[in-house]
Amino acid sequence: MLRHPVPPVAPRQPHTTSVHGEVREDPYHWLREKDAPEVLAYLAAENAYTDAMMAPSKPLQRRLYREMVARMRETDMGVPWREHGWLYWSRTRRGLQYPVWCRRRDVPRSKEEVILDLNALAQGHAYLGLGALDVSPDGTQLAWSQDVTGFREYTLRVKDLATGEVLPVEIPKTRSVAWSRDGTVLFYVTEDDAKRAAFVWRHVIGTDVHERVFDETDARFGASVDLSRSLGWIFVTSSSATTSEVRAIAADRPLSAPHLLVPRRPGHEYYVDHHGDDFWIVTNDRGRNFRLVTTPVATPDETHWAERVAHREDTMLEGVDLFARHCVLHERRGGFPRIGVMRLADGTRREIDFPEPAFSVFGGANAEFETTRFRFGYESFTTPDSVFEIDLDTFERTLLKQFEVRGDYTPSRYRTELVYATAADGTQVPVSMVYRRDLRRRGPQPLLLVGYGAYGYPESVGFSAARLSLLDRGVIVALAHVRGGGEMGKRWHDEGRMMAKANTFTDFVACAERLVAGRYTAPDRLVIEGGSAGGLLMGAVANLRPDLFRAVVSQVPFVDVVNTMLDDTLPLTTGEYEEWGDPRDPAAYACMRSYSPYDNVEPKAYPAMLVETSYHDSQVMYWEPAKYVAKLRAARTDANPMLLRVNMDAGHAGASGRYDALREVAFTYAFILGILGITT
Repeated sequence: MLRHPVPPVAPRQPHTTSVHGEVREDPYHWLREKDAPEVLAYLAAENAYTDAMMAPSKPLQRRLYREMVARMRETDMGVPWREHGWLYWSRTRRGLQYPVWCRRRDVPRSKEEVILDLNALAQGHAYLGLGALDVSPDGTQLAWSQDVTGFREYTLRVKDLATGEVLPVEIPKTRSVAWSRDGTVLFYVTEDDAKRAAFVWRHVIGTDVHERVFDETDARFGASVDLSRSLGWIFVTSSSATTSEVRAIAADRPLSAPHLLVPRRPGHEYYVDHHGDDFWIVTNDRGRNFRLVTTPVATPDETHWAERVAHREDTMLEGVDLFARHCVLHERRGGFPRIGVMRLADGTRREIDFPEPAFSVFGGANAEFETTRFRFGYESFTTPDSVFEIDLDTFERTLLKQFEVRGDYTPSRYRTELVYATAADGTQVPVSMVYRRDLRRRGPQPLLLVGYGAYGYPESVGFSAARLSLLDRGVIVALAHVRGGGEMGKRWHDEGRMMAKANTFTDFVACAERLVAGRYTAPDRLVIEGGSAGGLLMGAVANLRPDLFRAVVSQVPFVDVVNTMLDDTLPLTTGEYEEWGDPRDPAAYACMRSYSPYDNVEPKAYPAMLVETSYHDSQVMYWEPAKYVAKLRAARTDANPMLLRVNMDAGHAGASGRYDALREVAFTYAFILGILGITT
């Protein structure tokens, strides 16, 4: 007779702190000691227990993985884009985990050149993350950065594309990069000890000169660099969650000092691009949803700003793409993205139309300034990732490529719905969903509800070939577009952050109740999923309404909110005071203390849980989910599965190779399907 696996029990060790008069006990604090033998042993025991519990699902995991791989065109190539006389693209090859980046001259019968083979770089490493990939405007130099741990520690390298030689430039802990116009100077950003993008440098290629040109000293801010499409200016942008300022360096005078355009002031965000004699500025100076202004390069101060697009309460201006004769507006209205086109000659505007009720659209590879063609990506729950090009004068649209879903995939077999849930304060919260038409029943059926709700990031409606393995087994998949995200513009974000954070959680509960009331599902058939800040959402709603959900999947979950936000030595903490609050303030502390999942675990029945994390995660440290699971196991009164899975070779996004990533998805789906009683 087989013995049922026994979960590991984390030892309790005394650890107390006092905050605002409250004595805080954290008996699992010892799990923070990374690389300590007892910590590694405990994580190994958790993985062994999870493997044992999931062993009966191994045949299903293999079946799911084979299905997912079978839908891929394993040997494929992206759509080439033109950049300064060259065509660039990536391609994949069957059996290889990573893409190969290539180019050829934009002339007939030119030969392919491999500029970077990620598979070669990954040799000897369980993980490979690509950061920067930037060719100099003259096409002679490649700057790239790579991370081989998952901790987002990118090392910058430079390659001479004429000779293939990798130059003796090896700079650790880098972020964004930008070339000067002639490719002789490389600008880059490095991190401080708290992984904040703090220092801007310039390096003269072929020399030992590395000059620090800007230090961001405010711990709430991070710096970035980029070269305008016009090749006119290099912008050094320093930003927090609510405030920004920009410095400019002429791209043809890269050794000149950065020039501050408009000094920062609290709450003012602005972002700059360049066209001709003007800077174009997206600014929130007259409203949270931003407007568009222009100002002469010679006089960038606010007294010279001229409005091009006014602030609108119902439309968020997320950014612009500038070309010689057009400005493309990236906007969001009614919960979904929009693309508008302004003709610079007369200021007339027109919007690109899209056929589906729920979709995602985003700018593609548009490197050329002198062009009338704009490339964008489009996808939905049922439309695979598609690359379009549109003539900005005639609006003639051309489909360049739709990525193939192999097998018998037919979009009309699936249906997208958009419904609304009524939140506690009367706010209407969108819920988008997809299901297979012929498997839709009148009564409740299995449903996976996904949520995020933080940082103003919208929950995008996109295509997933892997998701078909759920839909084809009768599972409905839904997205809850809760407050804290950016679906309805900055107001939507503001109403779900800081002291209003509870709205995110009650919105999600309202979405789940709406789906139950509409007989799409029932509590015993409802699984919920969220990652990172979405994992916080999962933990909060599991505490609020454990009776409403059959199971919870929390991926790299931010669940130890108070302890993390009290520790300003950790990456991200200080910069996120404007998202969650500063717990040194008693009111902010009380707010996050009220919802922090780890702090609100109680002796009661919880849903089944799969908690997934990565040992090298730099955004949500592995110990948060490890402590959370240990505390839940000690407190809960139920016998539902409670699994912790730790990827010991990856970071925040999980496995980096495409096949390894699909194995992780197959594992998660096997857990979800098994909980729902679907085993084939």
